[in-house]
Amino acid sequence: MLANIVFQFFSKGGPVMWPILISAIVAVAVVGERAFWWLRESRKRNPQKLEQVLAALENSDVPAAKEIARDSEDPVLRVIHHGLSHSGNARGSMLGALQLAAGIELKRAGRFLTVMDTLVTLAPLLGLLGTVTGLMRAFLNIGSAELSVSAVTGGIGEALIATACGLGIAIFALIPFNYFSAKVTQLQFDLETAATNVEVMVGGGGKATDTVHLQKAAVPAQATSH
Repeated sequence: MLANIVFQFFSKGGPVMWPILISAIVAVAVVGERAFWWLRESRKRNPQKLEQVLAALENSDVPAAKEIARDSEDPVLRVIHHGLSHSGNARGSMLGALQLAAGIELKRAGRFLTVMDTLVTLAPLLGLLGTVTGLMRAFLNIGSAELSVSAVTGGIGEALIATACGLGIAIFALIPFNYFSAKVTQLQFDLETAATNVEVMVGGGGKATDTVHLQKAAVPAQATSH
């Protein structure tokens, strides 16, 4: 029964409903995958072990810090361990290792955000396209020799259905997109803070106010303006 209602609703939306349907499927898949990924990542964070690593570095015990951070699933600890593995080389080598490892973590965290940003913009445009084609069909029926009220209202209904579906997909994707973008920004801050602490404690030549700047990989701006 419900399937028949959905099918009739879909068929009345016109041909534009097909790309809208594809957008809806992609939106559900991406939001679900990112939600599961962040839930899993949140369980990997280990602030207690991070404090132990920083305490060991503060005591100039680099081997102990490396051993504590070894094989950790916390992304911050993985970055620290990668940097400490190059601490015996030149200072720039450790800094480069920290930035490289942090860039990899940020790239993993920002996966599919560009797709979500595209859906937030694309779905309303598809709905607008459905509005235009539906109104065109309605006006063409008005200009025909045999005026049919059902044909005119059908075109208007097609326009409204496509618009509503497009806006619904955009709203569905917008809120998770902004949330996940904020999570990536927070992760970037945590990685920068950890990298700066490691650089100051191990390098010895930096100032406490120096900050290791990391590059976010392909993470679009939050779509609050859409």
